[in-house]
Amino acid sequence: MTGGQATAPLLEMRGITKQFAGVTALSEVNLAVHHGEIHAICGENGAGKSTLMKVLSGIYPHGSYTGEIVFDGRPGDFKDIRSSERRGIGIIHQELALVPVLSIAENIFLGNEHASAGVISWHETMKHAQELLDRVGLRESPRTRIADIGVGKQQLVEIAKALSKKVKLLILDEPTAALNDEDSRHLLDLIVELRGQGLTCIIISHKLNEVMRVADTVTILRDGRTIETRPVDRELSEEHIIRGMVGRDMGDRFPDRRSHSIGDVAFAIEDWTVFHPLDHQRKVVDGVSINVRRGEVVGLAGLMGAGRTELAMSVFGRSYGKQAGGTIFKDGRKIRTRTVPEAIGHRIAYATEDRKHFGLNLMDDIARSVTLASLAKVSRGSVINEHEETVVAERFRKDMRIKASSVRATTGNLSGGNQQKVVLSKWIFTDPDVLILDEPTRGIDVGAKYEIYLIINDLAAAGKAVIVISSELPELIGLCDRIYTLNEGRITGEVAREDADQETLMRYMMKGRGR
Repeated sequence: MTGGQATAPLLEMRGITKQFAGVTALSEVNLAVHHGEIHAICGENGAGKSTLMKVLSGIYPHGSYTGEIVFDGRPGDFKDIRSSERRGIGIIHQELALVPVLSIAENIFLGNEHASAGVISWHETMKHAQELLDRVGLRESPRTRIADIGVGKQQLVEIAKALSKKVKLLILDEPTAALNDEDSRHLLDLIVELRGQGLTCIIISHKLNEVMRVADTVTILRDGRTIETRPVDRELSEEHIIRGMVGRDMGDRFPDRRSHSIGDVAFAIEDWTVFHPLDHQRKVVDGVSINVRRGEVVGLAGLMGAGRTELAMSVFGRSYGKQAGGTIFKDGRKIRTRTVPEAIGHRIAYATEDRKHFGLNLMDDIARSVTLASLAKVSRGSVINEHEETVVAERFRKDMRIKASSVRATTGNLSGGNQQKVVLSKWIFTDPDVLILDEPTRGIDVGAKYEIYLIINDLAAAGKAVIVISSELPELIGLCDRIYTLNEGRITGEVAREDADQETLMRYMMKGRGR
């Protein structure tokens, strides 16, 4: 560990308790973070990690919780996020707070402009922005718009923005959740480099391999309580952290292999080609042919930009791109899916990878979210029967083990794992024969992942044909009966479960057109 622990911690949170409408989110939580360390906070969705950080950063102001905060030797009675920022605390949320139409430099200094008498000095702005970009290793012009760079680079802009405010403590909430492997490595290397420069970091992450790689200390939360704080050393294993998070041994992270028989081909795509929605000369999906049988789980593996999501969205009501050709068969019969209602009418469902923007209306309650794709089932004429809707949603809340006070709870207030269960409930309620699940466990903890794996197994056992898109190769290997690999919009391999390992899949995923 780089930061010595003989001195007083930079941050102490003592006996923090936070309630929402009588529900205890945090109960007597203690956290101590020392100067110059990377401190990881691990826990299941709903364990209280983000709530604790919102208390620390002033989003939940002093007086809305009990307990005390001491930061840099002084009380941390933060009334809002600006008061915590003035003391040197910066927080980067999983949903980045950048303005797409503004430049990198404008975003870095938004609200903190280089100005005199109300006039911005663009020379100073660009100069200091470039210095910060150099520090975080981002090779982009400060004048580049945020909309024109990828998510990995946007994360670096957020860090540059925090550094511009001379933070002493940087909080990163799931910083690599939406990044590919290369961008994740670069970001983690940067965090380690900043630690070497004396910056203290708190990192919230479900990716335990990343925690083990960069963290000096880990604190485990479960059900709003502090379970353990300990150094990350050779004696600490991922299994130990998982046991602390879920309160039990996971044994195997995947359910037992399915024993039911697999039926006939339920769904097939033949010679499917899709062009980019703006560049009609560029093929994003190129002559893809795949099939999935009843009771079978088929995986789609590929590196970022391989065309997996574009394939799924274009099949589901042409939700992406300009489709140039190809045929879809269901139960051996040619069908058309030119619109989303038409796809749903053929009993096809697609659960998007972006549940917060496209999978849910975060202002709706659970009941309406569950029935939204099948309102006719709970309506008479054009009037929704709210009692029937509640009964349906309660059944899914119980069966899917959705943690919420009631089905009238707002989905935006649920943890990521419970939001994902609501998305799955919505599509299961449509009674589909074919389910396409795009990154179904992204951004959720190991306990919630296991529950979703059980749901997928139950769907297959019920005779559904399931397609799973995932960036996590161990997940595909542990879950799927067959795996297709894609690269540059083309199928490059098909691997049976018994032959699947990470090396084989990666070799196919990197296979170019001319190989």
